[in-house]
Amino acid sequence: MLVAFSVAPTTADTPDGSVGAAVAEAVRVVRESGLPHETTAMFTTIEGEDWDEVFRVIKRATEAVTAVSPRVSLVIKADIRPGYTGQLTEKVRRVEEHLGES
Repeated sequence: MLVAFSVAPTTADTPDGSVGAAVAEAVRVVRESGLPHETTAMFTTIEGEDWDEVFRVIKRATEAVTAVSPRVSLVIKADIRPGYTGQLTEKVRRVEEHLGES
């Protein structure tokens, strides 16, 4: 199961509106989980065996942001494909393979 999620405060105390410090706490939770993951500018994607494993991490990451903000936004997108692992990199490899066939 791959799950891409974005969690951030809806308000910021910084003059420039940055929410980077709060988001970093969520990413820290993901990294400490030990699950395969990738963080990009807009989402963090994690890979796990099942709903419980993945959503436990998302819940803890959301709680980390909630600890510093009274209101939090959470966006989730999932690719549920039982029996497949390593898809965090394999899906990208397959696309790159197709691009090379031009």
